[in-house]
Amino acid sequence: MLETVSKGFKSARNYLSGQSELTEKNTEEALREVRLALLEADVEFSVVKGFLARVKEKALGATRAVAGKDKQGQKLKVGPADHFIKICYDELEALMGPVDTSIRLSKPVGSIMMVGLQGTGKTTTTGKLAAYLQKKNHRPLLVAADIYRPAAIEQLKVLGNQLGCKVYTEDGVAPPELCKRAHQKAKEMQCDVVIFDTAGRLSIDDALMEELEAIKTHTKPDNIFLVADAMMGQDAVRTAMEFDQRLSIDGFIMTKLDGDARGGAALSIKEITGQPIKFLGMGEQLDKLEEFRPDGLASRILGMGDIVSLVQDFEEHVDQDKAEKDAMRMLQGKFSLQDFLDQLKMIKKMGSISSLLEKIPGMSDMIPEGQSVDDREFVKLEALVQSMTTEERHNPKIVEESKSRKRRIANGSGRSVQELDGLLQRFSMMKQMMQMIGMQPNMLGRIPGFKNMAKMAQLTKGMQGMPGDMSAMFGGMNPFGAQGGRPLAPPPGYYSTTRAGGGGGGKAAKAKKDKRKAQQKARKKNKKRK
Repeated sequence: MLETVSKGFKSARNYLSGQSELTEKNTEEALREVRLALLEADVEFSVVKGFLARVKEKALGATRAVAGKDKQGQKLKVGPADHFIKICYDELEALMGPVDTSIRLSKPVGSIMMVGLQGTGKTTTTGKLAAYLQKKNHRPLLVAADIYRPAAIEQLKVLGNQLGCKVYTEDGVAPPELCKRAHQKAKEMQCDVVIFDTAGRLSIDDALMEELEAIKTHTKPDNIFLVADAMMGQDAVRTAMEFDQRLSIDGFIMTKLDGDARGGAALSIKEITGQPIKFLGMGEQLDKLEEFRPDGLASRILGMGDIVSLVQDFEEHVDQDKAEKDAMRMLQGKFSLQDFLDQLKMIKKMGSISSLLEKIPGMSDMIPEGQSVDDREFVKLEALVQSMTTEERHNPKIVEESKSRKRRIANGSGRSVQELDGLLQRFSMMKQMMQMIGMQPNMLGRIPGFKNMAKMAQLTKGMQGMPGDMSAMFGGMNPFGAQGGRPLAPPPGYYSTTRAGGGGGGKAAKAKKDKRKAQQKARKKNKKRK
């Protein structure tokens, strides 16, 4: 999403990273990279010009030693590149904000009118908005007012059936009258909000606008939302201006933003029309409607992720109690391929892998330019695990030791034996890595969401320096591997990282060391006496 714009800001940051201060010359060069990216992303020219002028005005003269302090009171120094990106972040947020995701609804029955051109995803977005309102404890009624597009009414009925929403339609009734009747009957159907899915055209014409104006006159909707296709670029902005002039819209719902590398419409539409972006459509599923947050989108454009949106996704799709139990089992080496399959299915509910990675701070910089994460790879992994028996999923070792099992699983999934070997190897490495983390209580204490960290710390307490006991604790498996039939010792300095005070070991480490020395002296004295 928005790769074109992100690339320009990344180039500007890289250019300024070695500079000691922001001068007019290097600021101009950095802004040139941003300007090219914004224009390539199809952002409206006057918007680009104003944005660059504001950034330049704030950036000039900022030195490397921009002062600041963290929460602990430690002094921080912010370089020119970071200061420049911070200015860009603030201006991007101002460009797309302020945020306003409110929906006004009258009582006893509120109404929302959905308008837009054909092909923008208006009917699907109507279903998504209904799902959003259901989460807010509303009872929406969907009105099939698009009587011209083939199968539009049927599509809305299918969406209503998926959501458990009532859908109102009448044959041979003109859309303005149909919407008026629907508003009157909503109370009879025990619905408290009506959503009109109106007709669209391939382009704006008088017949379309007159019909929409008639619907507005007959129903007096509380909200008129324009569904705009982000992939249309400046055309979407021009369309928005014409709809706003004729209907006085209340806001926008941007669709297909997840499939658009440019995103010029999202950056231009608020500045040009003055109307807020209310929601973003980020996928095909009916739950993929996000409340628009300008700070979140600005952060993702600049490659800093969007942790708030990521947390919201997890809260919506993840069972916290189950996640904690799974995590505890992972740390004890009891995580199986069945658990791995369940995790894959949960991730798929949250959307594409690339969109999730985009929300993780710093992750975009780790993906090489021009490359992306292919979700089909996860489909392959899922097929391999599903081709295994229950016993094989819980005990992958029997697969590793049997060529016939490998051939059967590979044939059943349509993959190769080499791909199966790769899956088993990566799973084993992940399992070992999680066991290593499990033996570091201090590290575990920094992982959010664990309620029983004290219990885990007690389980791992006293196991330092005793690999044999650890192996027994974690299912008989030494996380450091084996060599020549013997378990390997932990890497140098491993246990020191788990002690209070870090590498020095602290008071506890010193006490243990003194105790060992005393024991050695005692043994030597006993030998001399003998």
